[in-house]
Amino acid sequence: MKTFKTLEWIGDVDGCLELTDQRKLPSEFTAIRCRTVEQLYNAIKTLAVRGAPAIGVAAAFGVCLAAQETKNLELSDAKKQIENQIDYLASSRPTAVNLFWALERMKNKLSEIEEIADLQKSLLHEALKIHDEDIRMCSNIGINGEKFISEHSAILTHCNAGALATAGTGTALAPMFEAQKNGKNFKVYVDETRPLMQGARLTAWELKQSGIDVTLICDNMAGSLMKDKKIDAVIVGADRIASNGDTANKIGTYSLSVLAKAHDVPFYVAAPSTTFDLKIQTGSAIPIEQRSPDEVSNFMDAATAPEGIKIYNPAFDVTPAENITAIITEKGVIECPTKEKIEKLIKL
Repeated sequence: MKTFKTLEWIGDVDGCLELTDQRKLPSEFTAIRCRTVEQLYNAIKTLAVRGAPAIGVAAAFGVCLAAQETKNLELSDAKKQIENQIDYLASSRPTAVNLFWALERMKNKLSEIEEIADLQKSLLHEALKIHDEDIRMCSNIGINGEKFISEHSAILTHCNAGALATAGTGTALAPMFEAQKNGKNFKVYVDETRPLMQGARLTAWELKQSGIDVTLICDNMAGSLMKDKKIDAVIVGADRIASNGDTANKIGTYSLSVLAKAHDVPFYVAAPSTTFDLKIQTGSAIPIEQRSPDEVSNFMDAATAPEGIKIYNPAFDVTPAENITAIITEKGVIECPTKEKIEKLIKL
């Protein structure tokens, strides 16, 4: 089970945000402290902190960092300055909707504040609430999804949707931790997840730390395992879910969903209700982040491709709802997701 904190606010209103630096794992476990909005923006952009829920929580605390720079301002000027910093944080990564959800919630709290003396304390209180809610969300996703992990089954997961991606125990990994707590015996296959190897560096590390039986595979091995009936279910996370159930997640997830469907393997998405974006009708409207070509052409300071080669590096792809067996949320499970089922659950 989780024995580390992915992110934590240190101190009171004049404190700072401490993050596990995920760029260094698994070779080095170290933390960084963000004392300015600019430092946090860089941490999000460079994936020192990553995972949709964790990014949202970190951004909420980023608003608290912004408030620290307004001590000598009138309330109206302070609010304008903080709103500008909120917009700046929102520009860090375009796909994960939790970032925008958390910042919008902090902006709403900001609008309610009537006295400059209450500004920092009120914003920190709201950010801490978001943090604590994320922990409870992970726990409930684990409880709701544990039933999909049967005794002696083999689960495949992609990228990292564990404790490192949240303030709690994770989304896709939460059912696994819950199943372990309940004494179930099972194994997990982890895709390495090119190009940044989040599966190999982060998920495999997390599961090994927890004592779960984990096997690392290359991304292109998943289909062969399914063909040989070595995979009983796929559980992945999500960065944004459209109103019809189409789901954006780490690049390579769509391919897994196609393989799972072809081999009659259940394909589950685990995500909080805050990951749904009901303003987006289908996955085709989800913005897909394009990242640096260097992530593909180099790894750990070593060249992995010819210099000057053309490179295409989308960070995410979209899995259509018809490929998804069920979406596991903290509010319940949506089997064979549709727009109507999603709207019903979100209103709970």
